[in-house]
Amino acid sequence: MERKNIDLMVGIFLLMGVIALLVLALRVGNLGSERVAEIYTVEARFENIGGLKQKAPVKSAGVLVGRVTDIRFDNQKFQAAVTLTLDKRYSFPKDTSASILTSGLLGEVYIGLEAGGDEKNLQNNDKITLTQSAVVLERLIGQFMFSKAAEGNNDKPAEKK
Repeated sequence: MERKNIDLMVGIFLLMGVIALLVLALRVGNLGSERVAEIYTVEARFENIGGLKQKAPVKSAGVLVGRVTDIRFDNQKFQAAVTLTLDKRYSFPKDTSASILTSGLLGEVYIGLEAGGDEKNLQNNDKITLTQSAVVLERLIGQFMFSKAAEGNNDKPAEKK
C-alpha cells in the first residue's frame, strides 16, 4: 500500500513539472496571452529589423500595447515593412516614433513606441514615419575593430631616414 502512494506522488509531481514546462514554453513563445479586443493597425518601415518576428510585442513605457502581425520586404524601397496591431485603448500621436529594441535574458526583440506631441492621433492604416532600426551587434563590433585597427596604424612612429 505504501508503494502505491509513493508512485502516485511521483506521478503527480511529474505531471506538475510537465505542465509548468508547457506554460513556460507558451510564455516564451508569446502564445499564451492572446485576447480579443478592439484594435487598429499601423505600418512602420525599417532599414534593418534584426531578429524581429511576427507576434513580437509592441510596448510603450514598458506596457504591452500591441503585437507585430506582419513583416514583409518592400522591393521598391528595399526596406522591411512591419504591420503593428495596437489595442484601441491606447492612442498615440501621429508623430510617434518606433524603435526595434532588445530586452531580457533571452534577448526578446520588440518594438518600442515613443509618443510625440502631435494633437492628431494615429488611425487605422496610418504609417509611422519616424523609425529607428535594430542595432546589429556584429556591425558594432566590426566598426569598433576597424577603428582600433586604424588607431593602431596611426600610433606607429615615423621611420627616420
